[in-house]
Amino acid sequence: MGRGRTTKAKKKRPFWVELPLLIGIALVLALLIKTFLLQAFSIPSNSMQNTLQTGDRVLVDKLTPWFGSEPERGEVIVFHDPADWLGDMPVSEPTTVRKVLSFIGLMPSAEEKDLIKRVIGVGGDTVECSGTGPLKVNGTALDEPYVFPGNTPCTDDAGGRFKVTVPEGRLWVMGDHRQASEDSRYHQDDNTKGMVPVDEVVGRAVVIAWPVDRWNTLPVPDTFDKVPSAAGQPDPVTAPVPDPAGLALVVAAPLLVMRRRTGR
Repeated sequence: MGRGRTTKAKKKRPFWVELPLLIGIALVLALLIKTFLLQAFSIPSNSMQNTLQTGDRVLVDKLTPWFGSEPERGEVIVFHDPADWLGDMPVSEPTTVRKVLSFIGLMPSAEEKDLIKRVIGVGGDTVECSGTGPLKVNGTALDEPYVFPGNTPCTDDAGGRFKVTVPEGRLWVMGDHRQASEDSRYHQDDNTKGMVPVDEVVGRAVVIAWPVDRWNTLPVPDTFDKVPSAAGQPDPVTAPVPDPAGLALVVAAPLLVMRRRTGR
């Protein structure tokens, strides 16, 4: 008679033993998502009202630039202060806990030198304002329902009257609260002539994530579809971007592997 083979079920580890591992994996995933996919940012001022309110938390797409895509007209973007636009504006020093949670992506960025505005002109575009508007891009007047109620598209002052051609690799940005936004218009004397270098862009704001009652997406307004390409410039080609299902799979795969291992 053959010798019987006995099998023993692998003893499952106690939850308290696995907990540090699960926390470690969650933190690593959060850091990877913050570094390569999405990051939360807090809106510090009213310069983008009514699209964004002070205190809103937005999620910023950081993945698309990795695939060669550059900001387009009408997008709301977060970018690093290009030429000391914020000046000596006082900022509150974040606590150590907030710095850590911000670093791994579990809280909005603690970096106070980031700004958020709407892209109006890209490389090659001619942007102009006279009087109170309308704002024109490549000779086409924009219909801007997102401008703060009571504001005019252009401001009839020294900075508000302009006609500029955006160099390649730069962006002309403006706030939706036109009469309360220190944007490209008022920094034409700095070393970037009011333009934002594309490589200073953190990413595109795509969703208002907090507070819950203000949850909404941030699409490109239809008016920008009517703007022709700059004279002598080819029509822009949008770089291919992974679909949300693919991104979800990338994020979920490690969790599925972990679940299978802990379930054996």
